[in-house]
Amino acid sequence: MKQTKNEVDLIKCILTYIHNKIRHDGQNGNPINGANSINYAEACKDGSRGLNCRGLATVLNECYLSMGIPSRVVTCMPKTYISDCHVINAVYSETLGKWLWIDPTNNAWVTDGQGNMLSVQEVRERLREGLPVQVNEEANWNNEQQVTTEDYLYDYMAKNLYYLECWTDYGFGTETGGRKNLNYIFLQPAGCDSSQRQARNISVNDDNYFWQAPFSRFPAGI
Repeated sequence: MKQTKNEVDLIKCILTYIHNKIRHDGQNGNPINGANSINYAEACKDGSRGLNCRGLATVLNECYLSMGIPSRVVTCMPKTYISDCHVINAVYSETLGKWLWIDPTNNAWVTDGQGNMLSVQEVRERLREGLPVQVNEEANWNNEQQVTTEDYLYDYMAKNLYYLECWTDYGFGTETGGRKNLNYIFLQPAGCDSSQRQARNISVNDDNYFWQAPFSRFPAGI
């Protein structure tokens, strides 16, 4: 029990640290020189600018990987993509045995209402089945505005969970060089085929396949 608490507390502490250090700015692009946590953090350290949700998820992802904690960047997409989507992290808890929902834009994780942290897969299933989900009390936007369960999960994220996108490999600076050079795995409903999918990418409608945990731990100190 002590091990579970320590691991989960560490995941939460790293999330809150990055959330408090770098503002969310969804109206502007991220720095163009080097899509990695070091360059992004350097550009934001004087407080003159922030990062969009993808930039924040990239920084947080590499922080977790540097600590030996498996992490993914997850793009959450609506059925009809125009310009709205949201990017979060899925962080693997070995003691809980699942990829936890972690959102640096909002310092957010999700529980079942009884304090049990949920995975992205579990949140999608519970929203679909009408089961309780709850965002943590600490959730907020830039430490200026509280994030509520109704607004965040039911009004915003529910529509952005139609299909999910992850990279197939993770490390330092994975997105450097542009998204066109990456391989992706898509989790989509049966019969749905994302227009973004290319021949080298994988499209599945099997949650268990998509959320399997084959990703090896990355070396500390990346």
